[in-house]
Amino acid sequence: QVQLVESGGGSVQAGGSLRLSCAASGRTFSSYAMGWFRQAPGKEREFVATINWSGGSTYYTDSVKGRFTISRDNAKNTVYLQMNSLRPEDTAVYYCAARIGGWATGIGDEYDSWGQGTQVTVSS
Repeated sequence: QVQLVESGGGSVQAGGSLRLSCAASGRTFSSYAMGWFRQAPGKEREFVATINWSGGSTYYTDSVKGRFTISRDNAKNTVYLQMNSLRPEDTAVYYCAARIGGWATGIGDEYDSWGQGTQVTVSS
């Protein structure tokens, strides 16, 4: 399994931006699809964005389309989530996840490894 460590969370005002990073250990990062999920207090975990092994395919949940961008740098074993125009409803713990096989999916149960999460708080 790959080890994942998220960073970049914090507190911002509505309309602001944050960039989350997820660093992966191991030498086979490019063989993994990567995803970002989030969980707000009292709510179930939800899919945010995913990217395939090459970065050529990305998918987003409707509520973040046009505001968030997922990307990856396989040379640095890192996946990013650029979050712009943040809203209070984006407040959550954000988790990155890795899926062996490289095909992107929004189904959390299909991911094999998870990070510890990073808190994002957006105030109005």
